[in-house]
Amino acid sequence: MGTVTRPRSLALALALLASLSLAPSVAAADPVFQPATATSTFGASIDVEQRATLPSGITRVEALVRAGKGARTFLATIPTPGAGSATLRYSYKTPFGALYPNTPVELGFRLTFDDGRTVDGPTTTIRYEDDRFTWKTVKGSIVRVHWYQGNAAFGQRALDIGERAIKEASTLLGVTETEPIDFYIYADRDRFYDVIGPGLQENVGGIALAPIRTLFANIAPSAVDDPWVGVVVPHELTHLVFHTAIDNPYHEPVHWLNEGLADYLAVGYDAGAKANVQRSARSGDLMPLKALVGQFPTPSDKFSLAYDESVSAIDYLVRTYGREALVKLIRSYADGVSDDAAFTSALGVDTAGFEAGWLADLKVAAPKPFGPKPAPVGPIPPDWLSGPAATSGPGATGPIATAGPTKPGGASDDSSGVLLYVGIGIIGLLIVAGLVVVAARLGRGQPLLPPLTPGEPAEEPPPDEQDEPAQPDQPAQP
Repeated sequence: MGTVTRPRSLALALALLASLSLAPSVAAADPVFQPATATSTFGASIDVEQRATLPSGITRVEALVRAGKGARTFLATIPTPGAGSATLRYSYKTPFGALYPNTPVELGFRLTFDDGRTVDGPTTTIRYEDDRFTWKTVKGSIVRVHWYQGNAAFGQRALDIGERAIKEASTLLGVTETEPIDFYIYADRDRFYDVIGPGLQENVGGIALAPIRTLFANIAPSAVDDPWVGVVVPHELTHLVFHTAIDNPYHEPVHWLNEGLADYLAVGYDAGAKANVQRSARSGDLMPLKALVGQFPTPSDKFSLAYDESVSAIDYLVRTYGREALVKLIRSYADGVSDDAAFTSALGVDTAGFEAGWLADLKVAAPKPFGPKPAPVGPIPPDWLSGPAATSGPGATGPIATAGPTKPGGASDDSSGVLLYVGIGIIGLLIVAGLVVVAARLGRGQPLLPPLTPGEPAEEPPPDEQDEPAQPDQPAQP
């Protein structure tokens, strides 16, 4: 019995050893990643690196970047290292205006193998910060204020304004804010413009970014008690509450509705806005609301007028339909409906009908669109047209000079055109005749060219066109 079990035990042991010997080769087919690490420098880059043990068969390595919640993945190809231990590195460039501070950025690496499969390593997330300053922070129930210049009273004053604005907007729209809102205050105008980028520099003192729930504003410590601060902070924070009320993946509301509500809650339809709207209505400079559905104009006068018209439209809406209708209109956008559907559901009129009512309330006719205008007409070159009929053509400003004196019938005495047509006709006839001869010879089986006489050598090209071998001591000629 003992002699029977020993070989069986030996076989099992050998099988176990064989399986163990195969284990490293199986594991080697998958990469082994260490945790990724990232650092950032504001206005320069976010740098990520990750150590990994790589198997063979990798054909491409890519860095992946997702800047912001729900952002699309950005891929960048980096050099592919060989098998073995390696450190993967990538620098994601962030010049001023390219990426807002307080944006969460996810970074990592993706490997593609020669069999087509891809493997993503574990990613890391870093919050991109403006590291040029030492920030102070004070927190409320929802708002967190960050500033770098000014005393504690300055930060508390901004926090009180922000908390009150969030409460008023949330109460009106019937939404509850639960996630924190970060409010960054820049004392220096140029540093503030570094953040918002060159595309928004004119006329902007604050900007709210709903995707990262962040507000940036340019407020000097000495200006904290200015009336303007009590307007810009509630205005921008109202945008964030507005976004919570309408959040959907399909359709943004008309821009004048968003900006008009923010001004309406921050300052109301004040005397200055009324005077600007009425003055523009009298002068014919009023812009239709349909021109304010996207971004507002950048010239300062049109920029201010766009805001004043927006709050004027909100004031008319509340006076005519009531606050409940305003709230219903805004909240209906959460279903992703079109502008006309939202207005019709809440007010009983579409956007065009609402605009007509607003204009009637202002006692003005519908503004005439400027639109593209045709370029001024100019003279037609004299060689393009000839004869008296040319004077009535588009762009004609007077008699058109002709190529020669006209005859009673209006025909030109210039015979160069006739000779040209005659010459073209003769050439065409010769070509047709040649084609007929060729077709006839081919139809009878005759060659197009006479054959060479037997024994007669073909004509050689001239000596300067022959391919001569290069001399041993000279380079070949091109």
